[in-house]
Amino acid sequence: MTDAIVVDGLVKRFGATTAVDGVDLTVAEGTVLGLLGPNGAGKTTVVRVLTTLLLPDGGSARVAGLDVVRDADAVRAAIGLTGQYAAVDEYLTGFENLVMVGRLYHLSKKESRQRAGELLERFELTDAAARTAKTYSGGMRRRLDIAASLIARPRVLFLDEPTTGLDPRSRLAMWEFIADLADGGTTILLTTQYLEEADRLADRMVVIDHGRVIARGTGDELKAQVGGQRLEFTVTRAELLVRMAERLRPLAIDEPQIDAQSRRLTVPVRGGAEVLAEALRWLEGQTAEIVDVGLRRPDLDDVFLTLTGHAAESATPATEEPEPVPAGRGGSGR
Repeated sequence: MTDAIVVDGLVKRFGATTAVDGVDLTVAEGTVLGLLGPNGAGKTTVVRVLTTLLLPDGGSARVAGLDVVRDADAVRAAIGLTGQYAAVDEYLTGFENLVMVGRLYHLSKKESRQRAGELLERFELTDAAARTAKTYSGGMRRRLDIAASLIARPRVLFLDEPTTGLDPRSRLAMWEFIADLADGGTTILLTTQYLEEADRLADRMVVIDHGRVIARGTGDELKAQVGGQRLEFTVTRAELLVRMAERLRPLAIDEPQIDAQSRRLTVPVRGGAEVLAEALRWLEGQTAEIVDVGLRRPDLDDVFLTLTGHAAESATPATEEPEPVPAGRGGSGR
């Protein structure tokens, strides 16, 4: 399988701040790579370099077999980009927005109009095609923005936190659109701080923190780094949690975690349903106080906490800063 994206030792600095510090990654053709990390981790800076919007300060990167510095114009012709915020012209209709982007990609007027119609239908925007974009909801603008990034049938698509700011219903709908694109063979690099999003959409994942890669692999491979499973108990009274934790400590492979606010006890264990049955036996006499119990595998939130020492949603000092597009780097603009 050919690699559509190859990044080797990528470095990007903003003054004294190193936003990207030696990042290596590859994305095979027709697959989805999830680039995970909290705000300020360096995700957007990586995307800006790969889409020729920023010049790297070190390392190399190739997209669709093209060097992002030497072959910048050809790279822009081969890719689509959807940034964190929908880049649509509010005073043009949905149809006019797509036709304009098609013309910027040097498609003929006829082909631009044809592609606009196809994409409006695909993204369920046909009924709103003649309305100005300023009348669109956030989810509709997002769909229009992704449609615009697909107008020239790009070989590689970059989605930089595509569900930022969307309500849960719109986010689920966007996940379905992205999954459909992946099923159709589009190579996608998806940046996100939503671990559930990466788990659902990505074939492989790269986790970065403070500009450096700290883990890579499939969702299952990353979860395996945490190891074991979690017994979770929710009880009627928070004061029961300490006593329960002491009783179950011999079963635990790590320190039990108590959340008094949610009245929840989490016990890291190894084993399947049998360890749950044994735990309930050890809690004989207190089961009437248990309102919910479950056994689950570690999720990506657990992985990120283990790898970084903080949650994926934790705010960190921003390391990513905007930088003007270098002179002479014109193109389609997407």
